Amino acid sequence: MTALNVKTQETLVSESTANIQGSASSLVDFTVGSILLAIVESWSAVVLWLQGLILGTLLFARASTSFGDDLDSWLAQFGFVREGAIKASGNVTFSRFTSTAIASLPVGSICQTPDGTQQFVVQADTSNPAYNALTQVYTLAIGVSSMTVPVLALVAGAGGNVRAGSIAVLSQAISGIDTVTNGASFTNGSDKESDSAVMARFVIWINSLSKGTRLAVIAAILGVPRAIMPSIVENQQYSNGLPQYGYFYAIVDDGTGTPDTDFMDAEFAAIDAVRPLSVGFSIFAPVVLSANITYSLQIAAGQDNSAIIAQSIASVTDYANSLSSGQTLSLTQIAKYAYQSSQYILDVTNVLINGSAVELASTNKQVIKAGTVGVT
Repeated sequence: MTALNVKTQETLVSESTANIQGSASSLVDFTVGSILLAIVESWSAVVLWLQGLILGTLLFARASTSFGDDLDSWLAQFGFVREGAIKASGNVTFSRFTSTAIASLPVGSICQTPDGTQQFVVQADTSNPAYNALTQVYTLAIGVSSMTVPVLALVAGAGGNVRAGSIAVLSQAISGIDTVTNGASFTNGSDKESDSAVMARFVIWINSLSKGTRLAVIAAILGVPRAIMPSIVENQQYSNGLPQYGYFYAIVDDGTGTPDTDFMDAEFAAIDAVRPLSVGFSIFAPVVLSANITYSLQIAAGQDNSAIIAQSIASVTDYANSLSSGQTLSLTQIAKYAYQSSQYILDVTNVLINGSAVELASTNKQVIKAGTVGVT
């Protein structure tokens, strides 16, 4: 935006008094407390307010200088919508110490992490034979000591992506139920799309309108919630790499490496809406390339080694799982993420991936995900 000649109230008052004095110097009094000074100060305040309205109008009239709700309203002119936050979901297991009586687990029961920052509510699962749709209750029969049921985060966002074993507290007492835990990490929660992310996606989308180009396909793929940057291969068969002209395939993912059927169906429909006439295509989930990582740590004396090791493993796991298809898992990056996870880590050595000190590369069909991560 071109620089504007913005003035402060002090500047407005000073210039106004100078102009008046220049025209009628012998008839005016601008000393502190004078009537004329009070008048000039009052209209300068009004001018300052009007200047602010003009600047605000200029700011919010352009997408590149708008933010928050104003950016959303600007994008809405084109029917373009920011992706909202998504609630994390997964399965938890409720258990009891004795199973000599029937126990009931109502839909709507709440469990949480030990610090109480993340809460999850039990959902109905009509495919579970222990669920009664009429009463909306799961029943643990005599002799049944545990039951696994789906839960949904109460608050949308990536904060609900908790690690395995993190859900360990019943928010309220449930008769006949003693413990709760999640056997696997939750990974499908996401935050509301940021201003910078929605603007970057809007640029791709606006440049792809009415075009059957690679950019149009990418824009369509990224328009599906949770989608990450895809890999697209043209004029080549997926299975054997042989030429097939007028055809392309896309490797699409939601960041988990194993996207569900609903996500894949949504991606297929999105691509089908922008593909050129008579051009065929297919979509595939990435092939997960498991990376078992080990390394050694030197930790400062007098520290809680178990807590520091856990922080380090979590940091390395997050790095490995953040890679997209075609990217390489780097030994030096593993050492970097392990090292920076705690100020008490003095050194990281003997980094191995799948038992070898060699970086793990993936093809455009593959995505690397952390397998076992351990400190030796």
